Amino acid sequence: MINLTIKQLRYFDALARHQHFGRAAESCSISQPALSLQIKELEALFGAPLVERGARKVRLTAIGEDLIHKARQVLVSIEELEDLMRASRGPLSGRFRLGVIPTVAPYLLPKMIRALSDSFPEIELEIRETVTKSLVSDLLESRLEAAIVALPISEPALQESALFDEEFVLVRPLSEADKAIPSPDMLKTMRLLLLEEGHCFRDQALSFCELSKTQPRQLMEGSSLSTLVQMVSAGMGVTLIPEMAIQLETRSAEVSVSRFPAPHPSRTIGMVWRKSSPLVDQLTQVGAILRGAALRSL
Repeated sequence: MINLTIKQLRYFDALARHQHFGRAAESCSISQPALSLQIKELEALFGAPLVERGARKVRLTAIGEDLIHKARQVLVSIEELEDLMRASRGPLSGRFRLGVIPTVAPYLLPKMIRALSDSFPEIELEIRETVTKSLVSDLLESRLEAAIVALPISEPALQESALFDEEFVLVRPLSEADKAIPSPDMLKTMRLLLLEEGHCFRDQALSFCELSKTQPRQLMEGSSLSTLVQMVSAGMGVTLIPEMAIQLETRSAEVSVSRFPAPHPSRTIGMVWRKSSPLVDQLTQVGAILRGAALRSL
């Protein structure tokens, strides 16, 4: 009988994702030697190496690649079984893993967490803040129950539910407060400050300015909206930020905030989850609670 355990599959999945024993162990909340021992036991069961151990990172062997594909299918099924048991108990309780994009998390997350905790006293929230691509991957591999992102995602396996719409605003140095609001064509000629590659808000800003991702330009990048606003305050250019970020990001910056004339650039923020999730009823309720919390904050 093969003594393969779910724990070993989870550890191997973490190692495959992080490609580093230390980071994988940290993500699993265990010591590196303990994770290494579990991987060695897994390799002993298969009678072959599953990873190539390098100085800085590990790589999966051919057998390891085959295993991780099957292991993730098993782990998704296990997560769905756990969700099925939770759904049968009624109100949402226990661990609930929620992903949030960085251009939403700092501004709405505290209010959303409070609203969910008030509605579901037995819930144990785990929050992951990262870019949309990573959140979608985590959802599809059952590492999250739901995620708050900019819609649409257009992933067939995911259900989308709109929460609210919000406009983008223009942030300029305070010295430019009296100038006319530039049109998208005028923005093309200005030094535009954008978030780094991978952020959906970057793509939305480029779309409004009618610039392609590959169009050669002297664009300057920042890692967060806070960084972009401070760069504007220093006279380095102009930027766009979502309406929800105005109060927090501009309170300590010498900048001017202007709204664009119609048609206003905007985005739709929504919640997404797996269509196969047994928690559909609870997730629909979560979406309604988050929608109410967001609308009260805007």
